[in-house]
Amino acid sequence: MSVHDDLSSVQRSLDELSRTVTRLERRLGGGLDVRRVRTDADHLRESLALLRAGVAAPDAPKRPELVSIPDTPYDGSLWTDSDDEGLGASDRRAP
Repeated sequence: MSVHDDLSSVQRSLDELSRTVTRLERRLGGGLDVRRVRTDADHLRESLALLRAGVAAPDAPKRPELVSIPDTPYDGSLWTDSDDEGLGASDRRAP
């Protein structure tokens, strides 16, 4: 069996679980225990959707690409006409 076959089998099982939980809700009402089972089943469906998405795009990078930041100081001309944080521009006075 391929991975996609296994995922399809799990999807069918989760669909059957969802139908069975719906029948239980009708018979037992919406008590706390049934709601917890419904929530758990919904979480399983979400987890399977994430798993399918990960399998569908295996070429996608697992980790973001790191950007190296040099240790050399920045060029001072980058800051010539910028404001000092909280102080305003150097050629103006505060009111």
